[in-house]
Amino acid sequence: MSAPAVGKTAAPALSAPQKALRKLGLVRDIDLALHLPLRYEDETRIVRLTEAREGQTVQVEGMVTNCEITFRPRRQLLVTLDDGSDTCTLRFFSFYPSHQKALVEGARIRVRGEVRGGFMGRTMMHPSFHAAGGELPDALTPVYPTSAQLPQAYLRKAVAGGLRRADLSETLPSELLRSLEAVVQNAEGPLFTLRDALRYLHQPGPDVSLHALEDRTHPAWQRLKAEELLAQQLSQLVAKRERDALRAPALRAKPGGLHEQLLAVLPFALTAAQRRVGDEIASDLARPVPMHRLLQGDVGSGKTVVAALAAAIAMDAGWQCALMAPTEILAEQHFSKLIGWLEPLLTPLGKRVAWLTGSQKKKQRTEMLALIASGEAALVVGTHAVIQDQVQFQNLALAIIDEQHRFGVAQRLALRSKMGPGAFEETQAPERRRSGFAGPPALPLEGRSGDANRASDGGEPHLLMMTATPIPRTLAMSYYADLDVSTIDELPPGRTPIVTKVMSDQRRDEVVERIGAQVAEGRQVYWVCPLIEESEALDLSNATQTHADLSEALPGVLVGLLHSRMTSPEKKAVMDMFKAGHMGLLVSTTVIEVGVDVPNASLMVIEHAERFGLSQLHQLRGRVGRGAAASACVLIYSPPDGGRLSETARERLKAMSETNDGFEIARRDLEIRGPGEFMGSRQSGAAMLRFADLATDGHLLAWAREAAVQMLARYPEAAEKHAARWLGSKAEFLKA
Repeated sequence: MSAPAVGKTAAPALSAPQKALRKLGLVRDIDLALHLPLRYEDETRIVRLTEAREGQTVQVEGMVTNCEITFRPRRQLLVTLDDGSDTCTLRFFSFYPSHQKALVEGARIRVRGEVRGGFMGRTMMHPSFHAAGGELPDALTPVYPTSAQLPQAYLRKAVAGGLRRADLSETLPSELLRSLEAVVQNAEGPLFTLRDALRYLHQPGPDVSLHALEDRTHPAWQRLKAEELLAQQLSQLVAKRERDALRAPALRAKPGGLHEQLLAVLPFALTAAQRRVGDEIASDLARPVPMHRLLQGDVGSGKTVVAALAAAIAMDAGWQCALMAPTEILAEQHFSKLIGWLEPLLTPLGKRVAWLTGSQKKKQRTEMLALIASGEAALVVGTHAVIQDQVQFQNLALAIIDEQHRFGVAQRLALRSKMGPGAFEETQAPERRRSGFAGPPALPLEGRSGDANRASDGGEPHLLMMTATPIPRTLAMSYYADLDVSTIDELPPGRTPIVTKVMSDQRRDEVVERIGAQVAEGRQVYWVCPLIEESEALDLSNATQTHADLSEALPGVLVGLLHSRMTSPEKKAVMDMFKAGHMGLLVSTTVIEVGVDVPNASLMVIEHAERFGLSQLHQLRGRVGRGAAASACVLIYSPPDGGRLSETARERLKAMSETNDGFEIARRDLEIRGPGEFMGSRQSGAAMLRFADLATDGHLLAWAREAAVQMLARYPEAAEKHAARWLGSKAEFLKA
């Protein structure tokens, strides 16, 4: 056995509960103080059984008169409790020897649970219990979000300790407190301090309105939400200012250059919205600070051509451009369009469009990496492969990320760091170098990572993010306060409106008949399934079985199959056949959700539509209606056995049948799902706002936006302390 290293003391091993605390993100005292209850239990009083109503959750105290294990209908522990006014049976299907020890005949106990009536008298299923005696608590008992390794008793003690030790001193200056008091209506008295609000929410008195606590309208909740929104707005404002202090190449469109040449060869005219958005992007690119713009537009609104025009400006100035897409199908869709538009214009300049994905053969990949490193590849299109370590750009100036919500924060930051040191010095004109960009000024907020440093060693590329999932205005105000947003709010002419029908699975034969008629007319059809394999948890027909069934039902029609388990060459072969019109029907999982453009496809069938999210249904529907033919989308739903669809599922299907407008769809999606779920990927899966709800707290958001500007300008130290308290290391994520 080796001796321990001299002079080093091993860090004490963490216990299982300590590890569980860390897993929940409860590391600092303030983290524990801000870990608020899910709900509350009232253990402040004892209720007599005769006074308890059926369905009411109460605490009773009494004597155990019987305790036995029975085996009918299954093994269970039955305990009879007598409180002097009536008796009640406590029923445990899951129990341990310690239960029997504590619940022996003659033991006096306190029990809390829901009282149920019935033929055999009153019962409680799996109530909580402990020995009687001791004073009753004078506040409601909090029940915290937790994990299996973390008992409530341990967590309550840890939270109480964190609340006692945490620095909860006031960070808001007096004038902001006054303006907040005008926004938070508290009929009970003055504005809560943060300390008082947290104490109140962790241990509310028994007379408080549980409804006000649980729907988060209580003034104590309002104070917390306002503080959280202020921290978020401060952090985003600082992130934006940090970027404005960084350098990026100033890229201006040249008269008669690639930008104008591309416009001249396009087979269509740009819409007014595309021209407006293109001008906004060109204006950003011409500035010597990094663009950080979100381009949003509904499915089929023509975002790719706007991105191509931006790329043309960058390449014309002698710089490289990268376009990253989440799937190979989408990346290839972009690649084929961009090659068609740009390669004829780049070839005379000795430049090329490179293609980079994870499934490439080594020889082709090596060739592409060499083209990128030498700068011969002016435009690089690909998947996550674009941000791998071995990819070295000579001088990347513009990074375009499509369907940005599908990429994690770390991936977006990685693409932005690809410019590389020295890019400015090698390619900037002498007069630009002499202008002497200063590094960014010292700014509040910790955790700036390498962003500030990159300004002095080569700058940062412009960043254009694209999404076909429009973001409602309140979300954009909050989650993208650090971002400039451009919106393409009109579709190109000639796009036919899509008729959406919602049908029960019982009418499946009618749908198959409709498919046969469409294919006979020379049209093509998509059929989307949610799963590839049978699952015991979800009784859904799988893509493979559906493919076999439809092939049998439609003799003479070539039915293709596409799913995520297929290799890239297999997927490509299937898509090529479908695009070429050789295949009448394509059965697919959601791999065709974004980017697939087949103008001849006029019918989309989505099976088990009730299982899909609203924005996903809208994305799928957008695969049809791309040509001149009238198009339709059929949503097939399957209600559970003997039951009805859930309220959420019904709302989603109703919204789909009522509107084709992506912005209205996004607004309804926000109503149905809430902002945390809608924007989950903004933080690699973790919602940025834990307490505030943008659907109901718009007044607090408006206050926080104004307060953040004032606080940064006049009280930078208080602003730093406030953001650090609420965000900790999460502020780094806001840079992406």
